Formats: sequence, structure tokens, C-alpha cells
Amino acid sequence: MKGCRPLTQDEVKDILESFAGEYAARDRCLFVLGTLSGFRISEMLSLRVKDVSLDGRVLDQVTVQRRNMKGKQQGRTVPLHPRAQAAIRDQLQALAAAGLTGPDLYLFYSRKGFNQPITRQAAHAALKAVAVANGLGGKVGTHSLRKTFAAGIYEKAVDLQRNGATVDPLTFVQKALGHRNVNSTVSYLSFREDLLTEAIFSL
Repeated sequence: MKGCRPLTQDEVKDILESFAGEYAARDRCLFVLGTLSGFRISEMLSLRVKDVSLDGRVLDQVTVQRRNMKGKQQGRTVPLHPRAQAAIRDQLQALAAAGLTGPDLYLFYSRKGFNQPITRQAAHAALKAVAVANGLGGKVGTHSLRKTFAAGIYEKAVDLQRNGATVDPLTFVQKALGHRNVNSTVSYLSFREDLLTEAIFSL
């Protein structure tokens, strides 16, 4: 969603503690995977059980097939952070407890219709609900998850650079997001304009 802002780490922590109710495992999984993989909401909603699990074990990486990627140019594989693996495991257990199993089952299964994922609108509503419950200001939506991931990768790249690594934070984020054009990455990092202001006033 255009104009969405990234979340701070404190906001991420607050939201993680806010999921409750029948779909808590599903919504938490979507949130954690989004902030730790950088996949777009449509890409995450395309995932099936077989994309994240094999023989009951959560995989070490997840691949979104080319047909489900924006532009359909190529697929994208991302290593799964241990917290993302744990969230996926909880969601798989929640599905199994509801009698929903099978490799072709959508990970973010909707109770409406036969084996369909929840809609982007439903995902947005779930995130908006916890954002409002935590009193978060600004525009927060599903695209905030991808921007939060970008912000985290950028900060890590800057830290690596400060510690002597030959890293360009911009291209680091570009690769992490799977952008073909660096201009797209620049737009994701527009929130870093506060650093430009800080640099100007430090002259």
C-alpha cells in the first residue's frame, strides 16, 4: 500500500504481543514472515504448506514461484529466520488442530471457500486492528511489513559498513528486496530523509 511507513522495533514488539483470538497464529505468522522476509503481501498469500514445510519440518528457506511474483520475471528465495520458522510452525499446528492438512493447503487459509488464501483486504484489516489497538499513528498497512524489513536490512548494512565491511547499504537492501531497479529501493528508503536533515544540521 503506497505511503505506508515502516514500524520501529518497539512497535514490532508491541504488535507481536497483541495478536489474540481464533486467527492469532495466522495473523502473527503473516506479520513475522513479512517483517523478516520482505515478501509482498500477495507473495506471502500465495504460499502453500509444501512451500514452507516438508515431512512435518519447517524448511530453512522459502521460495515464492515466479508466477506469484510481481512482474512474474523470476522467483525469489529467502532464508527463513528462526522466529519466522517458529511462527510458521505455530500456524501449521493451528491448521492441523482445525483438521486442515495437506501439502497443497494455503498457509494463510481462508475459512471462506475451498482452499483459498485470505484476501489482501483481510490481511490489511488484521494488521490495522492491532495497529489501532496499540495506538500507532501514521499510515500502517500490509506494505509496512516489507518496509520494516527494508529498514532493518539497511540498518544492519550500515553497521557492517561502520565495522569495516565493504558494503553499500543501498545495493544491500536492493538485493534483499529483490528489486531489479535501484530506484525502487530508493523509494523504500525515503523514510531515511531524517538522516539527511541530521547531516545538514551537523555541518
